[in-house]
Amino acid sequence: MLGGGGFRVPLVYGALLGDRAEGRVTDVVLHDLDPARLTAVTRVLAEQAAGVPDAPTVTATTDLDEALRGADFVFSAIRVGGLQGRADDERVALAEGVLGQETVGAGGIAYGLRTVPVAVDIARRVARLAPDAWVINFTNPAGLVTEAMSRHLGDRVVGICDSPVGLGRRVARVLGADPDRAFVDYVGLNHLGWLRGLRVDGRDELPRLLADPELLGSFEEGRLFGPEWLRSLGAIPNEYLHYYYFNRETVRAYREADRTRGAFLRDQQDRFYDAMRRPGTPALATWNRTRAEREATYMAENRETAGAGEREAEDLSGGYEKVALALMRAVARDERATLVLNVRNRGTLSVLDRDAVIEVPCLVDANGAHPMAVDPLPDHATGLVCAVKTVEREILTAAGTGSRAAAVRAFALHPLVDSVGVAERLVDGYRAVHPGLAYLS
Repeated sequence: MLGGGGFRVPLVYGALLGDRAEGRVTDVVLHDLDPARLTAVTRVLAEQAAGVPDAPTVTATTDLDEALRGADFVFSAIRVGGLQGRADDERVALAEGVLGQETVGAGGIAYGLRTVPVAVDIARRVARLAPDAWVINFTNPAGLVTEAMSRHLGDRVVGICDSPVGLGRRVARVLGADPDRAFVDYVGLNHLGWLRGLRVDGRDELPRLLADPELLGSFEEGRLFGPEWLRSLGAIPNEYLHYYYFNRETVRAYREADRTRGAFLRDQQDRFYDAMRRPGTPALATWNRTRAEREATYMAENRETAGAGEREAEDLSGGYEKVALALMRAVARDERATLVLNVRNRGTLSVLDRDAVIEVPCLVDANGAHPMAVDPLPDHATGLVCAVKTVEREILTAAGTGSRAAAVRAFALHPLVDSVGVAERLVDGYRAVHPGLAYLS
């Protein structure tokens, strides 16, 4: 697990603890650059494992090659620049009047520009030290980073995200369907996708939801986007599309907030890791309290803008760790599963080339994840997907060549950046605060 000192690592370990089937994971290696964070998370995992027979053994190391050597699965959840970097991404963008969210808009581009070179180095090391390993990527921006790594690992890297899973489960619940039996027709890019159908026993139940304003307004996305807009789209957008559809309102809310999301998480996690340096701190209880606050405040500015209220209790339980476990089980044991994943297009969406990483339902077996055929996107969605994929390709060009001009194009071509002049100032502003972007010239 790369980023093994990260705050959400206990979610994944908790999922592994619950897996009692034959062939389960028995050894976990945590890798992080920060020994203190590794120690803190190792303490949490030890308390999680207390009383669990045959819990997976946990070791920790700051040596990347040691961590990778001989691995069957590599779970990548790194954050280049840490949460201070995220806070800086937000601050620089908001000073120019544009969105600084960590995966969307200017902030996502800045994060990608400093993350892709590190992810590519990891991919090359995996190819050399663990050529048979499967890489499960949760490092954001997940689709972009997965595509960068796929140029070196092919289909042996798969990107995961909990947003489509959460959306599908919310829609199923509100329709009275069993989320585990429903097939989610979802398509797009990471954090830029649409749920276009929810089939139960072969019957699409989404039209029933779209026809009922009361039902539409009863769950997170209905309150966030409004029933009228959802009926107009004929689909349920991923929550991150709120940054596109209500961009002006969201930017204003972020500029008026006491702290950005990145600054909030930086301060919160600093308190957590500081507390964990004290030997008597109850590790698991402290982690649980911190996580509850983190989840409850997720996308708080967006919900406030929309008048969406508090998050439902069912949405506070995480999700990506369950996707990761299901993916590993399907590959390791050939337990076939259908999961929404980030994989190479292979002709699934005709408007993108075969190597473009998209987010769609996949059939997963011992040979990996295979994207399922989907209907074409409507024109409004095609425009956004093609524009954002173009931006991702400019980021990959800039990261691979050091081209400042490519970085400027990435910012300038993004739908949420409204001026070439702003794009140029963003590149200069980010280079000034991120030493890792010194390669742009």
